[in-house]
Amino acid sequence: MAAVIPLDPESLSLRCNPEQFDFKDTSELEDLLEVIGQERALHAIKFAIGIQKRGYNLFALGPNGTGKYTSVLKSISERAAGEPAPSDWCYVYNFDQPHKPNALELPASTGSEFRSDMNQLVEELFVILPSTFEDDEYQSRKKAIETEFQEKQETALKGIRVEAEKKDIALIRTPQGLAFAPLQEKEVIKPEEFLKLPEEQRKEIEQNIGEFQEQLQKVIRQVPQWIRENRTRVIELNEEVASFTTAPLLEELKEKYIALIGVQEFLTTVEKDIIKNNDMFLASREDGKPSGGQQEIRGQRAARDAFAIRYQVNLLIDHSNTQGAPIVFEQNPTYPNLIGRLEHVAQMGTLLTDFTLIKPGALHKANGGYLILDARKLLTQNFSWEGIKRALQQNEIVIESPGQAYGLASTVGVDPEPIPLDLKVVLLGDRQLYYLLHQNDPEFGELFKVAADFEGQMERTPDSNLAYANLIATLARKEKLLHFDRGAVARVIEQSARIVGDAEKLSAHMQSVADLLRESDYWAGQEGADLVTPDHVNQAIRAQIYRASRIKDRIQEQIIRETILIDTDGSKVGQINGLSVLMLGNYAFGRPSRITARIRLGKGEVIDIERQVELGGPIHSKGVLILSSYLGSHYASERPLSLTASLVFEQSYGGVDGDSASSAELYALLSALADVPINQSFAVTGSVNQYGEVQAIGGANEKIEGFFDLCKNRGLTGNQGVLIPAANVKNLMLKTEVVTAVSFNQFHIYPIETIDQGIGVLTGVPAGQLDEKDQYPEGTINQRVIERLEKMAATQQAYSQSQEDDEGIESKND
Repeated sequence: MAAVIPLDPESLSLRCNPEQFDFKDTSELEDLLEVIGQERALHAIKFAIGIQKRGYNLFALGPNGTGKYTSVLKSISERAAGEPAPSDWCYVYNFDQPHKPNALELPASTGSEFRSDMNQLVEELFVILPSTFEDDEYQSRKKAIETEFQEKQETALKGIRVEAEKKDIALIRTPQGLAFAPLQEKEVIKPEEFLKLPEEQRKEIEQNIGEFQEQLQKVIRQVPQWIRENRTRVIELNEEVASFTTAPLLEELKEKYIALIGVQEFLTTVEKDIIKNNDMFLASREDGKPSGGQQEIRGQRAARDAFAIRYQVNLLIDHSNTQGAPIVFEQNPTYPNLIGRLEHVAQMGTLLTDFTLIKPGALHKANGGYLILDARKLLTQNFSWEGIKRALQQNEIVIESPGQAYGLASTVGVDPEPIPLDLKVVLLGDRQLYYLLHQNDPEFGELFKVAADFEGQMERTPDSNLAYANLIATLARKEKLLHFDRGAVARVIEQSARIVGDAEKLSAHMQSVADLLRESDYWAGQEGADLVTPDHVNQAIRAQIYRASRIKDRIQEQIIRETILIDTDGSKVGQINGLSVLMLGNYAFGRPSRITARIRLGKGEVIDIERQVELGGPIHSKGVLILSSYLGSHYASERPLSLTASLVFEQSYGGVDGDSASSAELYALLSALADVPINQSFAVTGSVNQYGEVQAIGGANEKIEGFFDLCKNRGLTGNQGVLIPAANVKNLMLKTEVVTAVSFNQFHIYPIETIDQGIGVLTGVPAGQLDEKDQYPEGTINQRVIERLEKMAATQQAYSQSQEDDEGIESKND
C-alpha cells in the first residue's frame, strides 16, 4: 500500500482570485435583480402565486436568513402591482335583525365616499325634517286633523246637550268631568231644592238623567277610537311629509349607486326606517333654541346620536389608497388580529357593542391579495392556526370570539355576516416545522400544496462569484455602506465558502453575508477609508471570532495548563486524539478529546462506556457497533473474538453524539490489540463503515483548526497534524495561519481513505496486506492484531478447559 502523502497548501483553501473581476470596486456594478442561488424556490413561488386554484397556498421553508421573506415579497409585489385593487367592504345596520349586521361589497375606493354620503344624509335630515314639520302648510294640515277631532267630540256632546235641555236637564263640566243636572227656569236646581220637589217629579228627572247618562257613556266610549284615528291620521301625515322630504335625498343617493344592488337595498330600508321613525329627528333642534335645560338637551342629543348609529357605515376595508392587490405581513398573528374582532365600550358598568365596533383582521386587509405569516408565530398563538384553516376551508371570514367558535360561550351579541374570502396565504418557516405539520396535521397538505424550499448554499462558479459581487454592490447601496474593492469582494466570497464548510460552495445565508458587510464597513469607517479592503473584511472576521470565542479560549487554556489532558507529542498505546465540534450560538469551534481503549479477555464485546452511563447518543453508539462489526469480520471471521474492549472519551462530562470519532476509536482499539503506540502528535476525525472505509464528516475546518491552535500554543514541531477523510478535502477552507504552517512543513493534514492507511500514518507501522497464503507480513499491524487475538483465544480456551477439569474433579470427589 502506497504511503499517504500530506495535502499541499493549495488543497487546504480555495482562494478567490480578485483578478477574475473586471471592476475596481462595487460602485461600478449594477444592482442584483433576483435572489441568487434560489432558482428552485423562486420557481415554486411563481407557480404558487400564478395558479388560481383552491389549496395552492405556499409554505416557504428553509433556514432563517436565506432570504425567504425577501424573495416571497419581491415575487408577490411584481404580480400584485398588475392586479386590480379588490373591493371595499363595510358593515351596515340590519333593520330586520339588528344583531346580525349586513356586509356590503363596494368597488375599490367607493367605501369611503359611501360612508361620507350616509353621514351627510343623516346631518341633512336632522336639519331639514324639523324645518319641514314647522312649515305652515304642515301645521295647518295637522291643526285641521286636530280641529276635526275636536269638532267631532263637540258635535256629539252638543246633540246630547240640546236633547237634555228640552227636558230641563243641563250638561255641565265639573272638576270630576261631565255631569247632568236638572234645570228650573233655565237655572240649575240646587240639591236641597231638588229634594223639595215632588217625588214623582224627582223620579222623572232621575230617569231622564239616567237615559242621557247612557248616551254620554256611548260618546265617551267612542273617544279612544277617535283619538286612535286622529293619531293614525297624524302619523300618516308625518310619514307623508317625511317621505316627501326624504325621497329627493335618497333618490339622489340611489341614482349615484345605481349599479350596486346591495347599496340599493340598504338605501330602500333606510328610507323606510327614516319615514317610520321621523319623530326621532324632531327630538332636538340644532338652531340654538333648546326646548329644555342643559341636562335635558344633553340627553336629547345622546338619544339622537344613539339612534343615528343605525344609518352609519362601518367601513371595514378601504382601498382608496391601494395600488394593485394588497400585500399584508402580519407580525403578531393572534386570533383577533387574523380574523377580526368585536370591540366593546363600558356603559353604566356594562360592556356594550354594535356593528360600528367591528374591527378588521389581517384576512380582511389581505382579501383579494396576499397574506404573509411566520409559521412558528402563528402556531404559538392560541386558536390562530385553527382559525386560519377554517377560513381557508370555508372561503369566508367569520368574525367571532374563540369562545363562540368552540362553543365555550353562549352570550347574545353581534353576529356579523361572513365576508367571502379570496387570497393567497404564504407561511414562512423552517424545514422541521414544515415536515412536522405535514406529518401531524392532515389538513395542512390540502391547504398548502406548494413548498418553496430555500437552499442554504449554492455552487461556487465564476458566474456565482460575479453574482455575489452584484449582491455586495446591492446591499452596499441599500444600506448606504462603503463600496468594496475587488479584493474585499474576493475575501467575502472566501468567507462565504467557509461559512458553508465547502470550498466548492457559497453560502446562500444572506443574513450572515450582510452582517459581514456591515461589520467590514464599520472597520473601514473607523480608519476613515473610502473603500472596504480585504484587511477590513479580515478585521471584521477576527472581531466576530473574538467576541464569540471565550469558551473556546477557556478550553484551550485548560488543555495548556493540563487540567484537561491532551498530548501533542510522544507515543502511547491505546490512546488517540479525537476531534469534535462545539456549536455555541452561531459560533462553532473544534475541541480535541482524548480517547482511550483497553482490552481484556472476553466474549467479543466492545463496551461503549459513554453509552453505558447514558452520555452517548444513538449515532455515536451506532458508530461503535459498526467498528465492532469491522473488528469481527476483518479479524475473526474464522476464529472467535475472545476479547472485551472498553472505549471512552476521557474527561467528558457532557453528552457525546455523532459517529465522526468512530475511526479514532477503531485506531485506539487496533493500537491496544497490536500493542503498537500511536503518535500523539496527530489528531483524527472521520467515521468508518463495516468495510474499513473512512467516511466524510462535518466541521472539518473547525476540527483541524482546533487541534492546530493547541499545537501552536505549545509550539509547532513539524511532526504534528490531523488525519481527515479524503472525502472532506473538497470542504477545506482553512484559515491563512494553518495554510502558512503547512507550507513551511510545520503542520500536516493527511487525507485518509481506509483504516489501514490511517493506522499506518498514526503508528509508523504499515497495516499490511494479505499475501498468496492469506497471511499478513510479519510485524505489520494486522499481523500483530491477529497474533494477539489468537493468543487471547488460546488463553481463553486453556482457561475454559482448566475450569471444566476442575469441575470434573469436584464432581468425582462428590
